[in-house]
Amino acid sequence: MIDDDILTIEEVAKYLRVSERTVYDWAQKAEIPAGKIGTVWRFKKSDIENWVNDRLSTNKPDNHSIQIGNILSPDRILFLDYSTKRDAILALADNLANAPQIKNRQELAAEILKREDLMSTAIGRGIAIPHVRLSSVTDLVVSVGISHTDIIDFQTLDDQPVRLVFMIAAAYNQHAYYLQTLSFFSAKLKSQELRQSLLTAKSPQEAYALLLEQK
Repeated sequence: MIDDDILTIEEVAKYLRVSERTVYDWAQKAEIPAGKIGTVWRFKKSDIENWVNDRLSTNKPDNHSIQIGNILSPDRILFLDYSTKRDAILALADNLANAPQIKNRQELAAEILKREDLMSTAIGRGIAIPHVRLSSVTDLVVSVGISHTDIIDFQTLDDQPVRLVFMIAAAYNQHAYYLQTLSFFSAKLKSQELRQSLLTAKSPQEAYALLLEQK
């Protein structure tokens, strides 16, 4: 099996020696690198191997505290009005590329789209978390899109159109922190109250304050 083989839930469960349900739950919570092709979870073998190696070698706890103020600022919160994921992703990537941590604007947009074409990053509840690790990124950084229009082509498992898009770009050597950030947002956005408040926020500053309030 070559490094870039795409694995099923069953194959990942066998490889990790855990139950298929455990793998499914990890994927739903963005605790393991995964994405959807259509409505089916798929995993890149090289990403799974790196994920395992990080957990076997790191001394960092899995519940590493994510500080919103370190990875997001009000100027990286956008109100979107696009019905397609490509337009929404390109707008967010263009915004995120203004962050000093991003050194290659064209690579960021291209790689985010490439990953999205391979596996949908929609996680349900109207949320998508497009993400990428690149050697041209110096530190993890986030941009948030709040859409006034239903984004209808994210291939969501629950058939709910996407309205909140959290884009994460990390340095290539930040795999553990990157996964922790994915998990952090996935967990926080389970709050219906928070999701609704973000969707009705009147300004980027108001949305930013809402995210800072979450413990």
